[in-house]
Amino acid sequence: MKAARSAATLTLLLLLAGCGSPAAGPEGTPPPAPSATGAPADPTDAAWVQLMTPMNESAVTLLSLAADRSGDTGVRRWAAGLRSSQSGELDRLRPLLARMGLPDTNVHEGHHMPGMVTRDDLERARTLKGAAFDRFLVERIEGHLRQTAQVSRSETGAGTRQDAKRLAASLVSARTSEIARLPAVPEGSG
Repeated sequence: MKAARSAATLTLLLLLAGCGSPAAGPEGTPPPAPSATGAPADPTDAAWVQLMTPMNESAVTLLSLAADRSGDTGVRRWAAGLRSSQSGELDRLRPLLARMGLPDTNVHEGHHMPGMVTRDDLERARTLKGAAFDRFLVERIEGHLRQTAQVSRSETGAGTRQDAKRLAASLVSARTSEIARLPAVPEGSG
């Protein structure tokens, strides 16, 4: 069991490599305050929630662009449903950040990590329309879903907070369904 936890923790931390200390706030920020349960945030739990929150925020921003940029009614409908689901997850992630005593800041701002919809991605998406936008959207969101599922699986195995592990497990389950519902988009120019 200890070996499995260590392996899961290592996986999560390797995913965050190059991002600095996952639980660290801006310079001069004190260490995390005790949570509502009286225990400080576990580094694995803190890393997970501090990664999932901005990943979902950027995915919601990209999904929001589909209303005006998508060339397919089915893609627009899918994007609106997934945006709603991802926003609902944010409504559960943000209070978890607060319960852990973590700052409500994006400690991953400017980082380019697998599955993260970046500022560059959003700028690129704003230049696309129709089928080209749809292909770009589905590709980026598929990467987001697969990576957040992997990171959440690591949390379920290595985290210590039951509230974080329950949320991570529900996200893994949601990702399985969401990946199965990815729309097919035509290849080629458009």
